[in-house]
Amino acid sequence: GKTTLVRLLLAEEKPSEGKVFLGSTDINSLRGDEVPFYRRKIGTVFQDFRLLPGKNVYENIAFSMEAAGRTDEEIESDVPHVLELVDLENKIWNFPHELSGGEKQRVAIARAIVNQPDIIVADEPTGNLDPINTFEIVQILKKINDLGTTVILTTHNKGIIDSLSRRVITLENGKITRDDKEGRYII
Repeated sequence: GKTTLVRLLLAEEKPSEGKVFLGSTDINSLRGDEVPFYRRKIGTVFQDFRLLPGKNVYENIAFSMEAAGRTDEEIESDVPHVLELVDLENKIWNFPHELSGGEKQRVAIARAIVNQPDIIVADEPTGNLDPINTFEIVQILKKINDLGTTVILTTHNKGIIDSLSRRVITLENGKITRDDKEGRYII
């Protein structure tokens, strides 16, 4: 259910029935050439980081900006800013193989937010992390949300859910079974 929801939001899949809207955009009706522009409104964070191994931290983030048509001046200004937000400014020239799992995920978050998307979709972003890095990643995502960006976080980790004090929507068998303003995990 969680991964299907993410795939629907990213226009990677079409629903078997019904419609999917993000804001006023009917995702199902997007033409193929419209999908890349639609996806630029969404910053995506995956469980497996998806960093480019031959590029350093700066270049991984800059690559996302280049793909969005941002100028060299914007890149030079914004990359250090987002690295500061995720507390990684001291790793700017490191390559992915030189980073811990938590650091890789922070680079992935920086890459997701650098183009100032309307929404961040984080699909199990702590699934491969130890408890300390999990806590740090959740705190960064909360900070991004506090700054005004919608964050959709998929997780099966009840500890994360209990710590958020945020809206929690529970999916079971493809259906919403709960929608709580400040949800808690319920067995």
